[in-house]
Amino acid sequence: MNEATLFLISFMLYIAAALLYFAFLFSKKAAAAATAYKIIFAGLIVHTGALILRTIESGHAPFTNMYESLSFLSWSAALAYIVIEGKFKIRKAGPYFILIVIALMALASSPLMPKEATPLIPALQSYWLWLHVSVTLLGEAFFAVGFVTSILYLVADSRERKSNPGKPGISSARLDVISYRCIAVGFPLFTLGGLVFGMVWAYKAWGSYWSWDPKETWSLITWFVFALYLHTRIVMGWKGRRSALIAIIGFIAALFTYFGVNYLLSGLHSYA
Repeated sequence: MNEATLFLISFMLYIAAALLYFAFLFSKKAAAAATAYKIIFAGLIVHTGALILRTIESGHAPFTNMYESLSFLSWSAALAYIVIEGKFKIRKAGPYFILIVIALMALASSPLMPKEATPLIPALQSYWLWLHVSVTLLGEAFFAVGFVTSILYLVADSRERKSNPGKPGISSARLDVISYRCIAVGFPLFTLGGLVFGMVWAYKAWGSYWSWDPKETWSLITWFVFALYLHTRIVMGWKGRRSALIAIIGFIAALFTYFGVNYLLSGLHSYA
């Protein structure tokens, strides 16, 4: 069994989990959500096997082109959701978050993404590749969970302001706390992987810690947005809608750093 087959199996398992999660939303049967969670876990295990085989087949880290990167990011997102769901039991967020995982895998599966493994260019031939990219994408995966819970917070807050008891769900206060916890995990990971490891690797590869490359610049912008989120929350006591909006803006900045820079701006990271 090759990497492509395992990738497809994990993709189908995530889709099955999404269907069960949406069935849970409409039927309110907890068993459907519990089964969906187990299926996501099974999908993650199969997906892990796909990444391992990709590493063996290519001879390098499984995130050196957009296909591999999207696969690893979707794996990271599934892992982040499993961790947060296991801790906080936010089943009502499951249907929406798993759609992000499915969208990433669908994009990776599209003909737009070359699937063949190619030799690494000299700048990528470093163990810093593992540290820089893997830790950064794990951080972004937790940002993605925080993005979903922040949107759900805004919905729940609006519902509660209207005093509509006919639409039960996770309380806005709980969603606010979960969003904060997600970003509190994602921020140090993103800082370590995206900035610290990235700067060390940049110095070793190009002789400079910082060159204001477009991806470096947008990574810094993303970092500042989430730093603002944590600063205003911890130091200034912000909570609720203002924090949720900053988290959403931060994730949009992260998405542009990941997608937009690759396709709209040229630089030293154009190969990523």
